[in-house]
Amino acid sequence: MSTWIYTHEACLDHRPGPHHPEGPQRLEAVLSALRAREFNDLRWEQAPMGSRTQLERVHDPDYIDAVREAAPEQGYSLLDAGDTIMSPGTWEAVMRCVGAACAAVDAVVDGRARNAFCATRPCGHHAERDRAMGFCVFNQVAIAALHARHAHGIRRVAVVDFDVHHGNGTQHCFENDPDLFFGSSHQAPFYPGTGAASERGVADNVLNIPLPRGSGSDAFRRHMRQDMLPALERFAPELLIISAGFDAHELDPLGGLAFTDEDYAWITRELMAVAAGSASSRVVSVLEGGYSLEGLATGTAAHVRALAQP
Repeated sequence: MSTWIYTHEACLDHRPGPHHPEGPQRLEAVLSALRAREFNDLRWEQAPMGSRTQLERVHDPDYIDAVREAAPEQGYSLLDAGDTIMSPGTWEAVMRCVGAACAAVDAVVDGRARNAFCATRPCGHHAERDRAMGFCVFNQVAIAALHARHAHGIRRVAVVDFDVHHGNGTQHCFENDPDLFFGSSHQAPFYPGTGAASERGVADNVLNIPLPRGSGSDAFRRHMRQDMLPALERFAPELLIISAGFDAHELDPLGGLAFTDEDYAWITRELMAVAAGSASSRVVSVLEGGYSLEGLATGTAAHVRALAQP
């Protein structure tokens, strides 16, 4: 078995505007990095379209309808106060994101793939049940978690999010279900203003690690080693999903946590070790943020390199 990469050219057709940080050049940088010779053993898969059934496991039907109706034939439409924007290609792009995450779960749970990385955009972890925000339309990691439950009978699913921003949408979907775990390390204070350490979920199934600007590698690794990894081991997930954002990278213009490529490789190895203990090594990773093209490319490469290690 190998690491599978799910992507689709339609994810390049979400175009929120020439000056928007979440542009198609982000995915182009990721795909270029993963096509290097060292990654020749990766298996590439076309992301299918997601389904209405998959969407409705997380999102309100009226919200889904509103997004579909907002898709413009030309130009742009706004889904929130101004930073989550639809273009003519957005609907297919977000449905490919959902389809990729669910197909990756299928491949990993069925034992066809060792693990999987979804090289798709736009990101999803800010999307709540009934609203878009923070560049995110549908929450593909939450959808994938509930797809694993309904399609494969997996009850206990964990999502770990190391994006620089708190994954408020994923927490919103998980916090009242004791069989779902959400863990996030993120910069604070920072957008979206959620993710306090006091937010614990209905059964201590939420763990937030807010980090001040400039925390760097030592603080990140210390808190993950002392707090996140033990909590994840106690939860003992049957499937681990990673919200893999690279905007905490030291080169990123929006974030300020100054993580390195080796930090991403390290946390990937540590998360894989936990998954080996309780989840039969089943890991699905989904691309979230990252706005330095160089940092996004090298951070993603470090992450996937660790996933692909035998």
